[in-house]
Amino acid sequence: MAAVDIRDNLLGISWVDSSWIPILNSGSVLDYFSERSNPFYDRTCNNEVVKMQRLTLEHLNQMVGVEYILLHAQEPILFIIRKQQRQSPTQVIPLADYYIIAGVIYQAPDLGSVINSRVNLFSFYKLTAVHGIQSAFDEALSYCRYHPSKGYWWHFKDHEEQDKVKPKAKRKEEPSSIFQRQRVDALLLDLRQKFPPKFVQQKSGEKPVPVDQTKKEAEPIPEAVKSEEKETTKNVQQIVSTKGPPEKRMRLQ
Repeated sequence: MAAVDIRDNLLGISWVDSSWIPILNSGSVLDYFSERSNPFYDRTCNNEVVKMQRLTLEHLNQMVGVEYILLHAQEPILFIIRKQQRQSPTQVIPLADYYIIAGVIYQAPDLGSVINSRVNLFSFYKLTAVHGIQSAFDEALSYCRYHPSKGYWWHFKDHEEQDKVKPKAKRKEEPSSIFQRQRVDALLLDLRQKFPPKFVQQKSGEKPVPVDQTKKEAEPIPEAVKSEEKETTKNVQQIVSTKGPPEKRMRLQ
């Protein structure tokens, strides 16, 4: 790729000679523009021929080729110079315009350069915005989670760090109310009646014993019960015999 000459693109540069600024006017501005160090000046123009032959600028109308003219002047701050291609005394083709502001020379951009610059700037901002939106969507997608049983939800890393930093509050165990205790006792009693236990452990550390066996041990032997009943009747008779018959009381008339 060939190197681009600075003269091919003069829109980004400027030129100034501070020694000319105090004496700039409509008569001297073309001499200031024709300085050899000025990159905007073409030395092959007709102005250089007229200057070398010490002719007036009126002779430019009779020549053919590139020339520079003063298009507009607003002394002492603004001057506009046009570069044009003269084909006849009455026919010219504008090539470029230059404006001088406070002694500094700039090249005025053409319409194509302005449109191209705006389009490139718009494309840059558009691509930047699209890239930012795409990055936002990608970051949001990284926080999305899905499970068949739960569905979709958001899982942020900041929430995990906050949960780790925050101390977990201990839950206070509230005592049960009287209604709850009575209700639980009633339910347990109902279950015990519906499903009686098959084994009973009378003392801690002992093997559980079937409930039927404990009932048999608890029931008294019939003979022992009869002997106990006889003994109780004898004791009652003895008590009655020791007391004697009841005393007779006098009736009062």
